[in-house]
Amino acid sequence: MTSQASGEQIAHRPLHPAMTDFTWGEQLMELIAIDLEGSGAQDRDSEAILEIALVPIINWQPDMASAYATLINPRRSIPQRPWISPGLTSAVLRTAPLLPQVEPELARRINGKHLVGHNIGVDWRLLHRRCPDIKPAGLIDTLRLARTLNLGVKNGLTAIIRHFDLTGDVTKLATASQPHRALWDSVAVALLLPVLARTAAPADETISAFLATVSAPASATAISGQQDGLFD
Repeated sequence: MTSQASGEQIAHRPLHPAMTDFTWGEQLMELIAIDLEGSGAQDRDSEAILEIALVPIINWQPDMASAYATLINPRRSIPQRPWISPGLTSAVLRTAPLLPQVEPELARRINGKHLVGHNIGVDWRLLHRRCPDIKPAGLIDTLRLARTLNLGVKNGLTAIIRHFDLTGDVTKLATASQPHRALWDSVAVALLLPVLARTAAPADETISAFLATVSAPASATAISGQQDGLFD
């Protein structure tokens, strides 16, 4: 099952003027919020991608008209485990496309762009392992940004979204999804990024320039990260 999400938009609080600047130097800044749901790091080298969502960030808002989400058939049974996201059962995944069938579309949407995710190293390691020919320009981690702000809440995505009163906005945009599923979490990342960036960026620096400084190269050796629990 693949889907294009709805084109509904959310009216947000006014942003810092610098947040409309999507370039640094001569380079266009293209951001894609991403979330993968997998069978779990406990599977080690056999970990499978079960679901993926990509949400472009345009003018610092999720572009739902261009969002992409799909289940992925892992070609094996997926036992019920506490860390498997809700609804990702063997019966549901059995009729989903195989990863080689969706990989060209993933590459078209990702290559040359900056991926944004919450604990992005975990998502990127799995995607890079399964699709080594996909080449994003860089990675931006909302978890790392949040930790620099010492928010006083748990580091899980849903907790931080609640902290910034964004839960209703995410749910309105990701109507066909739910927390801890790929589309909902990708929309949450897309809404969270500008909030974190405008809070963390120095007052005399454009937001795009700030994000350039926190962007990591998308190489397998450059990314580190520890997987938080599903419901943290």
